[in-house]
Amino acid sequence: MTVYLGAAPGVGKTYAMLDEAHRRLSRGTDVVVGLVETHGRAATAALLDGLEVVPRRAVAYRDQQFGELDVDAVLKRAPQVVLVDELAHTNVPGVEHAKRWQDVHDLLDAGIDVVTTVNVQHLESLNDVVESITGVRQRETVPDHVVRDADQVQLVDLSPQALRRRLAHGNVYRAEQIDASLSSYFRVGNLTALRELALLWLADRVDDALTAYRRDHSIDEPWPARERVVVAVTGGPEGETLIRRGARITQRSAGAELLAVHVLPTDGLPGAAPGAIAAQRALVEQLGGAFHTVVGEDVATAVVDFARGVNATMIVVGVSRRSRWREALSESNGVEIARLAENIDVHLMTHEKARAGRGPKRRGSLLSRRRTVGGWLLAVLGTTALTMLLRPVDGRLGLPTELVLFLALTVAVALTGGLWPAVFSAVAGFFALNYFFTDPTGRLTVASPENALALVVFVLVAAAVASVVDLAARRTGQAFRARAEASALAAVSRSVLSGQDSAQALVERLRETFLLESVALLEREPGRGGERGRAAWRALATDGPAPALAPDDAQTVVAIDDTRVLALGGRVLPASDRRVLDAFASQAGAVLEHRRLRQEADRVHALQQADAARSALLGAVSHDLRTPLATIRAAVDGLTSPDVRLDAEDTAALVGALGASTARLERLIDNLLDLSRLQTGSVRPVLRPTSLDEVVPLALEGLDPGHVELDVPEDLPLVSTDPGLLERVVANVVGNAARHAPPGTRVRVAGSATRRSVELRVIDTGAGLSDELKDQMFEPFQRLGDTSPGGLGLGLAVAQGLAEAVGAELAAEDTPGGGLTMVLTVPRAEEGV
Repeated sequence: MTVYLGAAPGVGKTYAMLDEAHRRLSRGTDVVVGLVETHGRAATAALLDGLEVVPRRAVAYRDQQFGELDVDAVLKRAPQVVLVDELAHTNVPGVEHAKRWQDVHDLLDAGIDVVTTVNVQHLESLNDVVESITGVRQRETVPDHVVRDADQVQLVDLSPQALRRRLAHGNVYRAEQIDASLSSYFRVGNLTALRELALLWLADRVDDALTAYRRDHSIDEPWPARERVVVAVTGGPEGETLIRRGARITQRSAGAELLAVHVLPTDGLPGAAPGAIAAQRALVEQLGGAFHTVVGEDVATAVVDFARGVNATMIVVGVSRRSRWREALSESNGVEIARLAENIDVHLMTHEKARAGRGPKRRGSLLSRRRTVGGWLLAVLGTTALTMLLRPVDGRLGLPTELVLFLALTVAVALTGGLWPAVFSAVAGFFALNYFFTDPTGRLTVASPENALALVVFVLVAAAVASVVDLAARRTGQAFRARAEASALAAVSRSVLSGQDSAQALVERLRETFLLESVALLEREPGRGGERGRAAWRALATDGPAPALAPDDAQTVVAIDDTRVLALGGRVLPASDRRVLDAFASQAGAVLEHRRLRQEADRVHALQQADAARSALLGAVSHDLRTPLATIRAAVDGLTSPDVRLDAEDTAALVGALGASTARLERLIDNLLDLSRLQTGSVRPVLRPTSLDEVVPLALEGLDPGHVELDVPEDLPLVSTDPGLLERVVANVVGNAARHAPPGTRVRVAGSATRRSVELRVIDTGAGLSDELKDQMFEPFQRLGDTSPGGLGLGLAVAQGLAEAVGAELAAEDTPGGGLTMVLTVPRAEEGV
């Protein structure tokens, strides 16, 4: 399969496909056209000359005939190559497969080569991205793997300016679609973004192909197809310097890629502060790179393996922070990475903290102060008490039993108070055993070598056991803390994913997690200062009594960015809690940024809607309002001109035109006023029990009785509505249906009751609308191909707005046999009212 990939309609995919067909035909290849959509483009249609075209399969659907790819006919013809346009097309119901790409697979399975086309906006993985760029949801998509599995993918590229010129010259769409297309989907920004998406997607496929080739041919060394710079970060203070240096290196080469990697130890416990890692991750992403975390026993080996896996060309690593005497004992990670990298360049970079000397960090106790004090008391008092208890029975127990008892005491001390009280207990037990229970007693000398060996072994075993017990306690505490931190952050993430992305939810979660009295999210107000020169702060969200309204009033302050901080009150948090606090701060920054971007997107969307409405309104005023005004002016001039003598028939015609144009102008102005009232929220309905058989006839007075069939029973239940507003809804809906009904047919208005509501159905048998157009029909200024005079495309928008105002619902359904049915659902009035 060969796929011609384009960034947008009109770039020339079908043209390129047909051109290739002629080249293959000239070389003697058996080529047929299975299905090609020319879209009325003369240059494309001309290329069909000289090619064999397999007739399309006719499929009947809703009393209409559609032409689809005839797979059976192509299989029977059995050519070498078949052309199938628009791979993402959805087949009409009644065809064996729902999607055209499934038809293509049948041809491929039969041994027939396929040349096809697809636009980047139809790729499933990019569907939501394209919608966010263009504002248009593509309902026809094709799975990415279908295109990725193609033998060849060729990009048909065209600059946005050239494509817009082609569109303006009428080479893409019909004349009536050009202006709307240029001002909406085919804007320069949209086309540039779509073009970038196509190029990036194809570049990723090329990378996949290169990786697969290297894997199939067991090629381990990197191939520098393009620059990939891997920055090894530890979470230390030098990380930002290394990342910025790596970014500058990537900027020197077009298409270069920045990757940062952090290695976690195999025990899964963090080797750096989560806040530092989060800040460096954010910096990498801000610079356009990607941050990766890998697990490995050896840092250098893990970094090099990662670099080889991503086909990197350079590794940036910092000079070790260890002192020279420590480097003399063991190689630094940077030196070991350089030794292992082989064909990958290694940039060993100096920084401010290089060789500053970094001794092993003294681990703070994970035990509470009460347990530590208890451990020391047990070590002192327990040793004394055990000695006093064993003195009277010394001769009957023997030294081995006494050694075991003192060892048990040391283990109990280690479980209670940690390592150092246990070491003290072991040493104290050694002296007690030596002085009171080892011959000769009363002295620190030992008569028997066996007893001396037993005492030494006792100390070593006691110290080892105490160390193991303390390490296990520390690991348990670290595991509990890591689990608690992960649980807290996961709870915050769940709240964001579930839609609770407010700053208030964040501070409430923070206060609950750390048992604080109060939490405040503060933002510095630019350009303002408080009393005594203090910066002015405003609270974005607070929780708890008496929250701090300035950082100076808080016990703990965590910075989110340059202008926002978290102010915590109630107690000073220990340093061990600052790690997860930093992660909370990063999450808070993400929440606030997400909220800002969402508000900005809503504001931009509102501006776009207002701009679209303004443009449509100006276009309407320039035509739909001027037309009846011009007719009225001409009729008045004809009736009042002294130079023109009119007979009775001409006078009646001018008066009729004057009345019709005035009525048309009145309808247009009424719709504009209704729409403005709806948008400003000034519609105030007065709901009361109402009978539909009174409202509906009034709504139909302006319509030709011969075009409407009324079937509203008089015994329908009363509805709760505003009669005047409901009348406007019915008038707009029925008028719209009458305008689109086929000549010689009537619009049927039928009423029926359900248990809770009354339904009014306006049924026409016209052409109907697709599901996509049904979503658009209630938007203002949507004509949906209606070129008849006398409308701004406001009728259904006003009808839906007024229906919602009176508590009713307006929806569109397909009419069985063809056409469109508008269903107006009005709630029933309460009985006895």
